[in-house]
Amino acid sequence: MPVCAIAGLAALQFLLLAASALNAQQQTTSKATSAPAPKRDLSGLWHYQGNGGSEPIAPDNLIPPMTAWARTRFDAERPGYGPRRAPAGNDPILQCDPIGFPRIIFLNTPFEFVQVSGRVIQFFEHEHEYRSIWTDGRALPEDPDPSWYGYAIGRWESDDTFVVESAGFNDKTWLGSSGYPHSEEMRVTERYHRVDHDTILYDITVTDPKAYTQPIVGPHRIMKLRPKDEMVEEICVPSEEKSFANRVAEPAASKPSK
Repeated sequence: MPVCAIAGLAALQFLLLAASALNAQQQTTSKATSAPAPKRDLSGLWHYQGNGGSEPIAPDNLIPPMTAWARTRFDAERPGYGPRRAPAGNDPILQCDPIGFPRIIFLNTPFEFVQVSGRVIQFFEHEHEYRSIWTDGRALPEDPDPSWYGYAIGRWESDDTFVVESAGFNDKTWLGSSGYPHSEEMRVTERYHRVDHDTILYDITVTDPKAYTQPIVGPHRIMKLRPKDEMVEEICVPSEEKSFANRVAEPAASKPSK
């Protein structure tokens, strides 16, 4: 066999071996990055993969028609951000009032699940808030006292899906920075589906017949595990919020939106 043919054959074999090794490495990496989820465990620091800002519970086109009660409330709101922004906005967070649930879940800040006996605790970096999700089999109270973050119970629907039902919210918070209101009749259902070790597929439905003619069904959202991150102290300080409003928010709100 000619020397050039032997050299060509050797080169081909080398390329085939290199391709095979690269393919094996890629498969190993793929398996490592998509390891299976642990059973019935959401522990860890998670980050919603949003657009980097405060999002509403659903895009405008997915918000069902409002009732007359909600429309009156909506028209009276003066957001400090977004296309409806107005001077002297009355967004609750501009006064350092609690942002409330579910709005807090859609911020560009992490939260952490800690599982203990009888409940799952959800800690939020924003405002250093938390809520208890009871998993001891209790039912939602029939007439809970209204609060900023409501009363929540949870159950495992399967080894990888945690379902949370909440009620008992006051009506002082918004469903996003654009001013969508809700009433004290609001009920929230969440599904945390841990599709693999590092990923949660999140779904949320809000039912509030006093405010909306149909349930609000949010789009599928992704949350990612951040094992190397740590939560920092992020507290709303009234003096700092007022300074920010004077320097940034108010001047921006006074300009017509495009």
